[in-house]
Amino acid sequence: MNKIFLIIEREFLNRVQKKSFIIATILIPLIFPSIIGLLVYIGKQQDKNATKEVVHYVDHSGFFVPDSSKFNFKLFQGSFEDAKTAYKASDDFALLLIPEMSIEKPDGITLYTKISPSLDDINSIEKIFETQIKDLKMQKMKIDQKVLDSLKTNISIKTINFSDNGQEKSSNSMIVAGIGMAGGILMYMFIFIYGAQIMQGIIEEKTSKVVEVIVSSVKPFQLMMGKILGLASVGLLQFIIWILLMFVLTFGVLGYFGIEPPQQQAMSQISADVAAQQTAMNSEMSKSLGEFYAMPWGYIAFSFVFYFLGGYLLYGALFAAVGSSVDSPAEAQQFMFPITIPLLISYMSLFMFVIKDPHKPISIWLSIIPFTSPIAMMGRIGYGVPLWQLALSMILLIGGFIFTTWIAGRIYRVGILMSGTKVNYKVLAKWFMMKG
Repeated sequence: MNKIFLIIEREFLNRVQKKSFIIATILIPLIFPSIIGLLVYIGKQQDKNATKEVVHYVDHSGFFVPDSSKFNFKLFQGSFEDAKTAYKASDDFALLLIPEMSIEKPDGITLYTKISPSLDDINSIEKIFETQIKDLKMQKMKIDQKVLDSLKTNISIKTINFSDNGQEKSSNSMIVAGIGMAGGILMYMFIFIYGAQIMQGIIEEKTSKVVEVIVSSVKPFQLMMGKILGLASVGLLQFIIWILLMFVLTFGVLGYFGIEPPQQQAMSQISADVAAQQTAMNSEMSKSLGEFYAMPWGYIAFSFVFYFLGGYLLYGALFAAVGSSVDSPAEAQQFMFPITIPLLISYMSLFMFVIKDPHKPISIWLSIIPFTSPIAMMGRIGYGVPLWQLALSMILLIGGFIFTTWIAGRIYRVGILMSGTKVNYKVLAKWFMMKG
C-alpha cells in the first residue's frame, strides 16, 4: 500500500509542479469570460459603427411602407428589368420585388442579392412584411391594436417542492435545468480529458522504458492504481481551484457592475419611492437570484465530487489498460471507441431525455447504470432524486469501478511489459486469461 501512495505522490507532484498545470488552472476560469466579453464588445462596436445596407425595391402591391430601422430602402421608379440592370451596376446590398398580391395570400415577394444573405437579414425583411400585412388585416376587420394588446396575458407558474419531511421549498426549473446541463457537460469533459491523460502518460513511460525500471520495485497493478489515483487528485485539485476562482470572479463582476447580492437587494428594494414597474422587475430578479442561491449547493457539490471520482476511476482503469497495450496514441484509437460509446450515449441522452424529463424510466436507468450514471445523475441531481435511486447508483458505481479495475489490472500486468506486439481484441483476451 505504501508503494501505491508513493506512486500517487509522484504522479501528483509531477503534474502539479508543471508550468502547464499552473497556467491551465489559472487561465481557464479567466479565458472564457474574457473571450465572451471581447466578442460582446466587438459585436456592439460593429453594431454601433455599421452603416445601413441599401435595398432597392420595386413595389407593384401599393401597400409597402419602408421600415428604415435596419435597412435603407430606396424605391426604384421604372420597370423591374431596368431595376435589375441598375442594381447589378451598383454596390448596394439587394433588390426587392414586391408583386401585385392579396393580403390574404401574400406570395411572390423576391429578394435578389449578389451574395447569399444571412438568416438575420431574411428574418428582418420578413418581419417587416408580416407586421405591415397584419396591420392591414386589422384595419380591414376594424380591430383596434389596443384591444388585441389587452387580450395578451402572461402567466408565470410558481413551483413548490415538498421535501421528505413535509417542508415546502420554492424551485425554478430553468435554474435546475441549467445546473444539470452544466454538471453533465463538465463531468463528460473531466472524465474524458483526465482519462486520456492516464493513457498518454502510460504510453510515454512504456515507450521510454521508464516503466521497466519502475515495475522492478512495484507490481504493475500497484503502478496502475497509483497513476489513476494520482491523476484523480490532480483533477480534483484543479476543479476546486476553478470553482473558487469562478466564485470570486462572479462576485467581483457583480460588484463591478453595481449588482448587489440577493440578501442586500431584498433590503434595498424596500423603498416607497421606487416605481411599480421597477419594483416588480427587481423583485423578479431578486426572486430568481434567491432561488439560485437557495439551491442545495453542498449536496450538489458532494454529488459532483463523488461521481467525478467514481466515473474517473471507472473509465481511468480502462484507459490505463489501453495505454499499457499499445506503443503509440495512433494504435490506441481502435480501443478508444468502445470505451467512449457509453460516455457519448450519456452525453447525448443528457439533452434528449434527462434534462427534458428527469423522472422518466430511461433517465432513471441511465443515472443508475455505472457507465452512464456520472453524466446522467448530474443532469437529474437538481430535480430531486429519490434516496434509494441515489444510493443504488452510488453502490453500483463503486462496484463498476472495482469490476473495471479487475479487468484492466489483468490486461495491464501483461501489456505494460509488452513492446512491439501487434495488439487486437484477441490478444487482449489472451492477456486477460493468462494466469500469474
